[in-house]
Amino acid sequence: MQPISGQIISGEFDHVHNHFSVQKVKNLSTLSVLNEQQISMLYRYLKLHENEEDGQIVTLYDQIPVMLTQFETKLLLRDLERVQQLYKQC
Repeated sequence: MQPISGQIISGEFDHVHNHFSVQKVKNLSTLSVLNEQQISMLYRYLKLHENEEDGQIVTLYDQIPVMLTQFETKLLLRDLERVQQLYKQC
């Protein structure tokens, strides 16, 4: 497992099973396992909406809303780019 500590998300990338385990979003602890397609879909959505002044809301466990400012959305995009690079190395 390779630890990833980004500006918005933190977790571990598992090269054996080819997935990313999100352990923290902003200051909230979580445990969500995302595959390459899920990371890609989230990245594309945020990329389309990165310049919205009101920011974005992501949910943890489909229940806990987490507000991201426009700046935090851009930081999350950078974090996701790092994770996407790990998928390309597999």
